[in-house]
Amino acid sequence: MTGLYLVALVVSALGVLTVDLRHRLALGAAPGRTLLLVACGTVFLLIWDFAGIATGVFVRGDSPLLLGVDLAPHLPLEEPVFLAFLCHLTLVVHALATRIAARRRDRREAA
Repeated sequence: MTGLYLVALVVSALGVLTVDLRHRLALGAAPGRTLLLVACGTVFLLIWDFAGIATGVFVRGDSPLLLGVDLAPHLPLEEPVFLAFLCHLTLVVHALATRIAARRRDRREAA
């Protein structure tokens, strides 16, 4: 099914965004900083991808799940969407882990 991977990425990103906004973890807590970090991380990882593509380490395989749109040779449209999702997910998980650690520390100090 063409485009299924992109649909899965968007649905997953919306789920993470919902958790993020509901609990004010990354974008919900600091929108400007979060957007900047996601953009910087995505650009860094795209540069990494381009280096891998140029050296022949990364190649695009054919899959019926992709749309078939390439932004550059061996760089499908889904790649930057995935990288942005990965960066946002990392920020949300980090914020959640930090919050849990702070609550545990506060409980120990209160006891």
